[in-house]
Amino acid sequence: MEVYRITHRKWSGKLTASGFPARWNSAGIYMIYTAGSRSLACLENVVHRGSSDFVMPFIIMEITIPDQLEVSVISIRDLPEGWHKSGDPGYRKCQPFGDQWISESGSAVLKVPSAIIPKESNYLINPNHSDFLKISIKSEEPFIFDGRIKR
Repeated sequence: MEVYRITHRKWSGKLTASGFPARWNSAGIYMIYTAGSRSLACLENVVHRGSSDFVMPFIIMEITIPDQLEVSVISIRDLPEGWHKSGDPGYRKCQPFGDQWISESGSAVLKVPSAIIPKESNYLINPNHSDFLKISIKSEEPFIFDGRIKR
């Protein structure tokens, strides 16, 4: 399976997690966010960045997750009402799911619904799982956000 991540060029060439809090992780919990398609990776960046940030040099990574790796799944029906809301209200509802997945370390990959397009999926990667070393960057190329994209 291929997944996609758009990142600043300075972070290219490696799969790293910041530990900053986001929808599926609390502060200090490290996970790598990826998307099931290039277009979803772009859209996720659009809703999480300020418009002035789109001028930086970006790279899109195509990441290979071997088919034999177990992928845990959180479906929409597993989530509480309002999970998809932006900012704190939605994040507080989702973070316990991701934090628990990291602490249990049952798989290297967690499939979650996108809060933007719930019928599409994002894939979280646990950099501390023993199978993490089997996940690799297949390719990288420059990514330019279309100038018509505005927040």
